[in-house]
Amino acid sequence: MGIQNRTNILCVENLSKVAKVTAVFWVTKILATTLGETGGDFFAQTSKLGYATATAIFLTFFAITLGIQLSAKKFNPWIYWGVILSTSTAGTTISDLIDRDLHLGYATGSAILVGILVAILIIWRLSTGTLSVESVTGGKQEVFYWIAILASNTLGTALGDFLADSSGLGFAGSAGLITGVLVLILILHLVTKLDKVWLFWAAFVLTRPFGATFGDLLTKKEDHGGLDLGTGGSSLVLLTLLVIVVIWTNRRTQTVQPA
Repeated sequence: MGIQNRTNILCVENLSKVAKVTAVFWVTKILATTLGETGGDFFAQTSKLGYATATAIFLTFFAITLGIQLSAKKFNPWIYWGVILSTSTAGTTISDLIDRDLHLGYATGSAILVGILVAILIIWRLSTGTLSVESVTGGKQEVFYWIAILASNTLGTALGDFLADSSGLGFAGSAGLITGVLVLILILHLVTKLDKVWLFWAAFVLTRPFGATFGDLLTKKEDHGGLDLGTGGSSLVLLTLLVIVVIWTNRRTQTVQPA
């Protein structure tokens, strides 16, 4: 029975179309979400396209990358992280659109987005019976997975901006607070029997504001508590780092698959 269960688990992992959750996953996710913050700000603010236009562009980008991901037969790091990046850039401009164009504020926007994400996860659980990302092999589960990720990255952006701009913590203080909470989640994962699925989604949401605050720290002017590196330069550096990590992941995936 033990051998059969292990075989079933290995089969599910081989069929999974999403990245395996490892330390490299979280590093890549933080790079992608930080790039989403700086890239979204570059198009919406630096390039003066505005939040509505930038949101339309990035939602189109999301739809294209998602279509490619859904049609893929197996996990591909380039496609997968392309969709993650598209949800991060779209999440950045959607959050800013809610706050600055609709004037709802980051606190109200965060509360609305929390409700949306919880509703998505509940419907996902009721429809498929599980929220485990290891079982995402396509179909309805994969659609829910990506909708939840778009909502979580949008929520993470709003939450990060709220902490950095409205709470008085500033960029460095917000990054420190979020880092502490992420460390706590890691400890709970290692030493408790709390549901790993919910811990994953908590960490997934919080790595987005970590990326948002870190991105703001890189790009905002010094009188606003930032390093004033600019959205264009910061985005180029982050994109280079992301490409390097994905190349390494892709080579590792190709090495492991034949075995």
